[in-house]
Amino acid sequence: VQLQASGGGLVQPGGSLRLSCAASGFTLDRYAVGWFRQAPGKEREFVAVIGWRGFSIYYADFGEGRFTISRDNAKNEVYLQMNSLKPEDTAVYYCAASRNSYGSRLAEEYAYWGQGTLVTVSS
Repeated sequence: VQLQASGGGLVQPGGSLRLSCAASGFTLDRYAVGWFRQAPGKEREFVAVIGWRGFSIYYADFGEGRFTISRDNAKNEVYLQMNSLKPEDTAVYYCAASRNSYGSRLAEEYAYWGQGTLVTVSS
């Protein structure tokens, strides 16, 4: 059972990145999937979550209007499209899977975690 987050990198302020979260060893279609991030010296924080059917979606306030979470259960993947990136978005981004069908903002609700992908927003 493994989650693999990818798609991070260096981007200029105002730019975009699309993160992917791929599952292996299990299927994501019965899990809500969330994205969290942790910046240097800060605690991990919730970014976005999508329910297992894709109908329930929640964002942290800082992501509303800039980030879009989506999923393709046929590909066993979840995505986080991030636009209008700011330097304060710099962090390691993690995806995680939860059996809570509608997802949660709480990290302790997630059973499986990916290894993280680094996003750096800098000019």
